[in-house]
Amino acid sequence: MKQFAYILIFALFSNSFITPPKEKWIHLFNGKDINNWIVKIFHHEVGDNYANTFRVEDGMIKVRYDGYDTFNNRYGHLFYKTPYSYYKLKFDYRFTGIWRTDAPSYTKINSGVMYHSQDPNTILKEQDWPISVEFQLLGGLEDGLSRPTGNMCSPGTDVVFNGKIDPRHCINSTSKTFYGDQWVHAELIVLGDSLVTHIINGDTVLQYSKPQIGGGVATGYNPAIKIDGQLLKNGFIALQSEGQEIDFKNIMLLDLTSKKNKK
Repeated sequence: MKQFAYILIFALFSNSFITPPKEKWIHLFNGKDINNWIVKIFHHEVGDNYANTFRVEDGMIKVRYDGYDTFNNRYGHLFYKTPYSYYKLKFDYRFTGIWRTDAPSYTKINSGVMYHSQDPNTILKEQDWPISVEFQLLGGLEDGLSRPTGNMCSPGTDVVFNGKIDPRHCINSTSKTFYGDQWVHAELIVLGDSLVTHIINGDTVLQYSKPQIGGGVATGYNPAIKIDGQLLKNGFIALQSEGQEIDFKNIMLLDLTSKKNKK
C-alpha cells in the first residue's frame, strides 16, 4: 500500500512539471462594443468616431464609410486603451470588397493593425498617421499579381531588417495572396524593442527587430515626440481605416511580460 502511495505522489509531482500552465489570453474585443477603445480620425479630435466609422455588428468590429459624403483622407485608427510591450496578438480579418473610390488608389483592399503606437491622446487633429509600426493587411487585386499580406510599414518609424535599418516604408512578407472576402488569421509576436514576428494562417512570414522612431510618411505630429533613433519598447495597438471596408473579430492578446522577467 505504501509503495502505491509513493508511486501516486511521484506521478502527481512529475505531472506538475510536465503539464504546461494554461495560457491566459485577454479578449481585447468583447464582441459587444468598443467602450475600451479610443478613436482618432484625421481632421477630427480624439474620440470623434466620425460617421460611425468603427462600429460593432454581428460580434465583429466593422470599418464602414456609408456615412461619408467624401473620404477627404480621413485615415482613422481605433486604439485599445492599454499599451503593451511583450505580447502575442492574434485576430481574424476579412475584406468586404467595398472600397471608396475617392480614397488614394493604394488603399484598395488595404488596411492594417498598428502596434507600439504613440498614445492616441497625443495625436494632433491634423496628424494623418500615428507614429507607430504597422502590421499591414492586403488582399489580391483583379490583376492577379502577387500581393502578400502581413507586411511591415513604418509611419514615423524604422526597423532593423537583415542586420541593418531598412529605408523602405514597407517590407513585404512571404505570405501568399488572399482573394475575396475569406477570413484570414493573423498573429503578431512583439518582444519589446527586440524581435518582432508576423504570422499568417500559422506560417511565419516576416521577422525584424529594433522598432524605433525615425523615417518619414507621418505628418502633422508634435515634433517634440518624434525623437529619431529612440527604440520603441511599448505602445498602443490600433485597428486601421483608410478607405477600404474590413471586418475584425477574435482579437486577443497574451501578455508575455512574465516570460521576459524570467529570462
